[in-house]
Amino acid sequence: MRCIAIDDEPLALQIIAEYASRIPFLSLQKTFTDPDEALVWLKQNDVDLLFLDIQMPDINGLQYYRLLSKKPPVIFTTAYSEYAVEGFNVDAVDYLLKPFEYDRFLKAVFKAREYIDFLSNQDLQLASIFIKVDYQLMKISLKDIDLIEGLDDYIRIHTKPKPVLTLMTLKSLQEKLPSHEFVRLHRSYIVPVSKIESFGKSKIKVAGKELPVGSSYGEAYQQLLKDKGLEP
Repeated sequence: MRCIAIDDEPLALQIIAEYASRIPFLSLQKTFTDPDEALVWLKQNDVDLLFLDIQMPDINGLQYYRLLSKKPPVIFTTAYSEYAVEGFNVDAVDYLLKPFEYDRFLKAVFKAREYIDFLSNQDLQLASIFIKVDYQLMKISLKDIDLIEGLDDYIRIHTKPKPVLTLMTLKSLQEKLPSHEFVRLHRSYIVPVSKIESFGKSKIKVAGKELPVGSSYGEAYQQLLKDKGLEP
């Protein structure tokens, strides 16, 4: 897994280089104290992962990442915890708060590898999705989802052993899900077809919960009934 690190502090880069040298599957290609030099290098080279400091003298790392034409998965590093939410909003794989120990660095790298494998493996994409939770990307297996519930700007994904809450809309999540496995039958719910226990005229039972079928989703419900061999 090829990576580079960008940080205006040479000592911080030395720590990353030392940690990276302990991980067999991680190859640190270069380190940069000058973001402009890194930008030139990135235009000519591809990497799988980017370690990027947020608080740098001439540019904020979050702004810098948004400028990249090719955006590799990123792990942000910074001494300022207030940037965590912004890092979350640009789909950071993880967020390392300085000073971080090797164990925490290793955890972030493993998470990045899992995410990169997910992006490159079509079969895995069909079996799971990545969701932003607590400023990190969490993998959720599709078979573990019992119900997806919309709560204004948030959604609650009902999984075992406990639900997961994430800041996104039902519409944006629906686009990530395979349409033959998940169907939206109400403005507040997306349901996994395999978890539907019973069908009614305007209600369904999913994973032990009775849910209404929205009037504007009637066509989708009729199609679902047909697919199940039931009379509309």
